[in-house]
Amino acid sequence: MFISPAFAQSAAPAGGAGDFFIQLVPLFLIIAIMYFLVLRPQQQRVKAHQQMVSAVKRGDVVVTGGGIIGKVVKVLENDEVMVEIADEVRIRVVKTTIADVRSKSEPVASDAKSKNGDEDKK
Repeated sequence: MFISPAFAQSAAPAGGAGDFFIQLVPLFLIIAIMYFLVLRPQQQRVKAHQQMVSAVKRGDVVVTGGGIIGKVVKVLENDEVMVEIADEVRIRVVKTTIADVRSKSEPVASDAKSKNGDEDKK
């Protein structure tokens, strides 16, 4: 053996702090991708659902989380609504269990009523 063991050893790396930050870059990229692809859209869906539930009013046709379709008869306190699912069959439903609002009721403007009344008189 003509080669000494000293040549086979590599030199110790200098500046270990730079290598540490380079190793953290993929971790930060994974966290950023997870935020923009998973967490942020979920937060937006929750916010939209909360706005939809808070805007429920009398006359809206809603679908509950259990799949029951009914018409809102009365908005109660304590985040509950009275839903009519058949003729004279009414149930109390917690607002947060409402999955979808199928059709929103359009409030009739008072000007439209007075115009229609004037046209009927003519």
